Amino acid sequence: MKTAFMVAEKPSLAQSLANILSNGKCITNKGSNTACSVHEWTGLFKNESVKFKMTSVCGHVMSLDFTGKFNNWDKVDPIELFSCPTEKKEAMPRLHMPAFLAQEGRGCDYLILWLDCDKEGENICFEVMSCVAPFMKGDVYSPLVTYRAKFSAITDKDIKAAMLNLVRPNENESRSVDARQELDLRIGCAFTRFQTKYFQGRYGDLDSSLISYGPCQTPTLGFCVQRHDDIQTFKPESYWVLRVTASTTEGRELPLEWKRVRVFEKDIANMFLASIKEIKEAVVVNIQAKEKIKARPVALNTVELMRVASSGLGIGPHNAMQVAERLYTQGYISYPRTETTSYPENFDLIGALRLQQNSNKWGADVRALIANGINKPKKGKDVGDHPPITPMKLASDSELDGDMWRIYDYVTRHFIATLSRDCRFLSTVITFEVGTETFSYTGNTLVDPGYTEIMHWQAFGKDEFVPTLNVGEELRAHEHRLVECQTSPPDYLTEAELITLMEKHGIGTDASIPVHINNICQRNYVNVGSGRRLVPTSLGVVLVHGYQKIDPQLVLPTMRSAVEEQLNLIAVGRADFHAVLSHTTEIFRRKFQYFVRSMESMDQLFEVSFSSLKTSGKALSRCGKCRRYMRYIQAKPIRLHCSHCDDTYTLPQTGTVRIYRELKCPLDEFELLSWSSGSKGKSFPLCPYCYNHPPFRDMKKGFGCNSCTHPTCSYGVNSTGVSGCIDCDGVLVLDPSSPRWKLTCNRCDVIINVFDDASRVTVSDQQCPDCGAQQVTVEYRPERTKLPAALTEMTACLYCEPTFTALVEKHRAVTQRGGGARGRGRQRNNKHRNKQPKDKMAQLAAYFV
Repeated sequence: MKTAFMVAEKPSLAQSLANILSNGKCITNKGSNTACSVHEWTGLFKNESVKFKMTSVCGHVMSLDFTGKFNNWDKVDPIELFSCPTEKKEAMPRLHMPAFLAQEGRGCDYLILWLDCDKEGENICFEVMSCVAPFMKGDVYSPLVTYRAKFSAITDKDIKAAMLNLVRPNENESRSVDARQELDLRIGCAFTRFQTKYFQGRYGDLDSSLISYGPCQTPTLGFCVQRHDDIQTFKPESYWVLRVTASTTEGRELPLEWKRVRVFEKDIANMFLASIKEIKEAVVVNIQAKEKIKARPVALNTVELMRVASSGLGIGPHNAMQVAERLYTQGYISYPRTETTSYPENFDLIGALRLQQNSNKWGADVRALIANGINKPKKGKDVGDHPPITPMKLASDSELDGDMWRIYDYVTRHFIATLSRDCRFLSTVITFEVGTETFSYTGNTLVDPGYTEIMHWQAFGKDEFVPTLNVGEELRAHEHRLVECQTSPPDYLTEAELITLMEKHGIGTDASIPVHINNICQRNYVNVGSGRRLVPTSLGVVLVHGYQKIDPQLVLPTMRSAVEEQLNLIAVGRADFHAVLSHTTEIFRRKFQYFVRSMESMDQLFEVSFSSLKTSGKALSRCGKCRRYMRYIQAKPIRLHCSHCDDTYTLPQTGTVRIYRELKCPLDEFELLSWSSGSKGKSFPLCPYCYNHPPFRDMKKGFGCNSCTHPTCSYGVNSTGVSGCIDCDGVLVLDPSSPRWKLTCNRCDVIINVFDDASRVTVSDQQCPDCGAQQVTVEYRPERTKLPAALTEMTACLYCEPTFTALVEKHRAVTQRGGGARGRGRQRNNKHRNKQPKDKMAQLAAYFV
């Protein structure tokens, strides 16, 4: 029997698809990578009985990156990133996704791809194909072996229809994604590396760990800063409005609106007031009543969903799309990434509507709509991607909660509204003359609420008073007055307004727009204020002004929209991948060179807004070179700076850093620091110099003394290590954070609490003869001892001595792993006892003194 291997984009989606395609009769097993399950059943494919095997990936299988040495910020000039080689690497190495796909696809005859139906989905199709190509029976690039399912909703009807109408993966769309990835990688990394190193090496209060540039991200920030500039440069201007009140015979007062609206010269305004002040009659000269409509919405697409989520529901676009994605994979709504606002001709509107007729929220409205007949939806825009976002099954607020219910509620009400009547109201305008000046009064009366019954937040306000008058009738005019007003500045952009601007200018796609907005928030370029308004920070403002000063095209939307047009041409097969890539890369390479040469003009703006490293932070520890105090800078990125040597040392970016007992590193004389993640977490001492410049070949950058293999240092792993870690190939070392004694792994997050209330714990030089772990010495005060026979001191193996085992809080997790592994971990580190430091380290003492 032949085997058809099927791959979805997410584990939850694979589960839903398998249940539908197997009619609920699939057998499920956990995959070898633990993240993905494998669902199997037997059925018909191409008129023959086959074994189906359905699994999934977890988004992109591969990601684009530079090869080896080009990822080193310190050793590579950013200009090289425009031409250096790139390679595809595993997007999530811990999942071993390529190996998992190869294992499950081995020996299969057919490949059926159920990835999301957008350009990114097409790209993942080809990533999956490259992983399984060497292991499947046929040629995966043949149309007789590989098939692509196109679907927009997780319903029985849509999925089974997709299975009957399989197509080929679209290589052009996949190549357009490859081009975008490479351009964003080269351009973004070159600019980001250069300006991050440049500005963080000069200023201490930027409060951002990365000064990033992005071809889409930066124009997005540009819109926010442009509005900020409009507000800052706005100069209020006074104007005057003429007000008159008319009273009916019943005593109702009508505030009249002046036909001239306003004037900006006070003398002229006073002239108009003087001309009518003595006139006490308002004469009706015209009455016009006209029925107006408030049109029902067009079908819902992604951009509108994000806009409404932000402005109406208070949910940011990034979170809104994550929620919509979950609703989609669980079958509640159709695919949430679409630009189309027009229902297909064959869309079963009545069928989708009937699913909602038993709802306790809008069921009565739906039943009335079905009984009276639905209205033909307004014609929207069809871009040929996916149908608009619609509900796929009934849900209740007890079934969904929080943001999931709020998004589902909006999607469903919007769908029902598109099939409802327009809202109609009667607008009556009565025109008056008071002397030589013309005024008007407008009153609106609801005729038919239409769709606003279901989208109640758009409901018509209460009916306004409309007096019954005739042309020529006179009303008493009084309260003639001038009102002084001032023009007001615009407000900061809301997320909804920013999304509209991005869509208008072609910045990003419906999938990437929320990512770009989220990025400028996370990078400390903008803050989200009340009403989800985006207020630029000093860093965001200075960056944009700097780009405008050097090269405005770096921040204007026109450059990126032109690139997007080229990428879209690749997607439809009308442009060559290599030609677009080389042409665009060369343009930005030249822009980058000019940017670097002109950086001084941007730096002048930073000097005004930020403090230099020399004046930032507070004195903390001594430099091992000059013995002067270095300054501890807590603004991101957290670091130490020696103003005398002009050296900067990166520190851990989380947790707490303080002086460690005023001790020094024996290698370089730098004062040691202690890093702690809290009383219940781990801690370790570190040398600022060694943390940034590892002294031994097997010690990685960014590690503390608990990973240092110095043969005699009392803070290194050879002096504080007890055994191999229970979960990884790290070493369990004695944590210095007394009195809560514990062993912590120098690589992973394993923590083992030991010897509560002990006054002192040290690691002995003696090894356990049974398991090879280092023995531990514990000391107690007499009144608190927990040792047998009231002993106050004891040296033994933590794992093999029963007395000690009882004093280990998590000893079960330790003993379950077996004794041999414990010893090997420590023995593995014994090889470092005789290993010599690098040559330069032997000269460090003389060099620093």
